Amino acid sequence: MRFIEKFFKKYEHLFLEGGKFEKYHPAYQAMYTFMFVPDETTKRGAHIRDAVDLKRVMFTVVLALIPATIFGMWNVGYQYFQQAGGEFTNWDAFVYGFWKVIPLIIVSYAVGLGIEFYFSILRGHDVNEGYLVTGLLIPLIMPVTIPLWILAVSVAFAVIIGKEVFGGTGMNILNPALTARAFTFFAYPTFMSGNEVWIPKPENADAYSGETILGALGQGHQVAYTWKEMFFGMIPGSIGETSVLMILIGAALLLYTKVGSWRIMLSTLLGASLMAYIFNLWGANTLMQFPWWEHLLVGGFAFGLVFMATDPVTAAQTRRGKWIYGFLIGVFAILIRVFNPAYPEGMMLAILLMNVVAPTIDYYVVQANIKKRMKRFEKQMA
Repeated sequence: MRFIEKFFKKYEHLFLEGGKFEKYHPAYQAMYTFMFVPDETTKRGAHIRDAVDLKRVMFTVVLALIPATIFGMWNVGYQYFQQAGGEFTNWDAFVYGFWKVIPLIIVSYAVGLGIEFYFSILRGHDVNEGYLVTGLLIPLIMPVTIPLWILAVSVAFAVIIGKEVFGGTGMNILNPALTARAFTFFAYPTFMSGNEVWIPKPENADAYSGETILGALGQGHQVAYTWKEMFFGMIPGSIGETSVLMILIGAALLLYTKVGSWRIMLSTLLGASLMAYIFNLWGANTLMQFPWWEHLLVGGFAFGLVFMATDPVTAAQTRRGKWIYGFLIGVFAILIRVFNPAYPEGMMLAILLMNVVAPTIDYYVVQANIKKRMKRFEKQMA
């Protein structure tokens, strides 16, 4: 790696103030810090020495997404060959899924990072690191059959409208990846719902079914999948959302490195479990009758709980606020599933709703703490 660093340093002067490519310094800095830890140090004021910066945090999340990504590639091929019929190996399934998923990831990063670099050069600030995670999240929460041009439009909308208009990474009020999915769902609904969007259509197949479990339940149908298939992820769905096991492996890494909030994860789980259990007691339709613990295994619940609800920018910041924030996400996710037959997958809408409410939750938590301290102070002064 030493020769790469020397290459960067050799041409660094061209991008510094007064250099020929001065205005492209943000792009140069982004590529340099992508490869190496920045060599900048603080000059004054209180500061903390730490080897972990935002890029390293984002890389940790990307690493946590790898198991779900790899399994998602295999499952795309598995679902395809199951519908096509005939014999196939696990390697056949993975290779097929790999070539279906990789173009989505490439388009996501190319469009998203291109916009990030443009705005950084335009504004004269360093490239935001947040898209390192968002660029992988967006393809993983989309159907594998989504056209690349729709994905590109959705990425552009999420980055520009969902983040850059607010000032970039750290200033956005909505999760950018979920913003992309919401835009796609409402702008191009036929590419985001139905029986034929979750599995590539096999050749010479006149009709086939790729209905998701929640889609079937929303239509009043029973499902034939076992809880093991739901847990391991051998079911139709978005690329990275089907395998709870792979998602839990990613969650373990986030919790071990303290990148993800265990309070939000646990409270979301409790809120969804309670709401689903209450509906089990009611049992008025197939979604209400669906076992409460199986609600936690299907759809985008597990993926949203681990990778979306815990987004440190859009989630609640206070300790008590995180408990409230997560619990309400779980409650609303199940409520939307049960009462909205047109959209039984409610995790996306629940998280986006609580993204908007999170600052209000934190405000009232802080105000309650201030009032408590003021009463204690007044009591001591009396």
